[in-house]
Amino acid sequence: MSAWVDVCPLENLPPGTRRVADVDGAAVAVFNIDGALYAIEDVCTHDGGQLASGELAGDTITCPRHGARFSVKTGAVLAPPAYEALHVFPLRVEQGMVQVADDRWQ
Repeated sequence: MSAWVDVCPLENLPPGTRRVADVDGAAVAVFNIDGALYAIEDVCTHDGGQLASGELAGDTITCPRHGARFSVKTGAVLAPPAYEALHVFPLRVEQGMVQVADDRWQ
C-alpha cells in the first residue's frame, strides 16, 4: 500500500461535509456521513467526470453530469448510466488527521 496521505484535520470534516484530496495522483473524495468517514475515487465510471460536487442523499452520490448514482459506503452502482463500481479507498484517522491511502496497485 502506498503511504498514507493527509486529507485534513478531522475537525475540518464535520458530518454532512466532503473533501477532495490528491492521493498519489488520484482524486479521492472523502465524506463524513453521520460521523462515519468514507473515501471513494472522485471519478464517475460512466464518463470520467468528477463526483464530489454531485448531490449527496444519505450515502448515495449522484453524478452531476449524467445522473449515475453510487453508494459512497461501498462504491456500488445504484443507477445507470454507470455500470462499473467505484474504488473505495482505505481511510483512517491518525492523531486527529484524516488520512487515505491508494491500495489499487498492490
